[in-house]
Amino acid sequence: MKKHDKTAREIKEEKVQSLTEKFARAKTVTFADYRGLTANQIADLRAKIKVAGGEFLVEKNNLIKLSLKSSGHKISKDQQETHLVGPTATVLAYDDEIAPIKITSESNKTLGLPIFKFGFFGSDFLESARVEEISKIPSKDVLRAKVVGSLNAPIYGIISVLGANLRNLVYALNAIKETKSQ
Repeated sequence: MKKHDKTAREIKEEKVQSLTEKFARAKTVTFADYRGLTANQIADLRAKIKVAGGEFLVEKNNLIKLSLKSSGHKISKDQQETHLVGPTATVLAYDDEIAPIKITSESNKTLGLPIFKFGFFGSDFLESARVEEISKIPSKDVLRAKVVGSLNAPIYGIISVLGANLRNLVYALNAIKETKSQ
């Protein structure tokens, strides 16, 4: 009997260690209530998040609490009691900080689930409303395209102004030519 208890404890310790490492490595960590999603919907969401460079996990709240503490993510006892209740899914973002959050939010728009509970951007605690705001930020690729477009706009403006000056010079020379030929 003792040996079985020790094995169960070792398994929990390994899970906490694994979760702690994932929390420490992730750029953002968000938690959501997934109650009501079917197994197929969870599998689909998990696959989409994985493609986006993240991970979707379902783990016990007690293990999450221990892992948050071990990884240096600060959450008060009140916040734990408020937010870490019921079924909790963990969404980790390893590459793009926002992409897995956006995918989770899109699932919420289409299915009504999962619902964000709270999260961490780096080590900063975020309430669910703040996580929702972050989900509305454009992706890195869209932001990069906007920056490149903004950088190119002045160049096109200069080219347009220089081209207009050359056209005006040509018009003036044509006008002089026509006046002299008459």
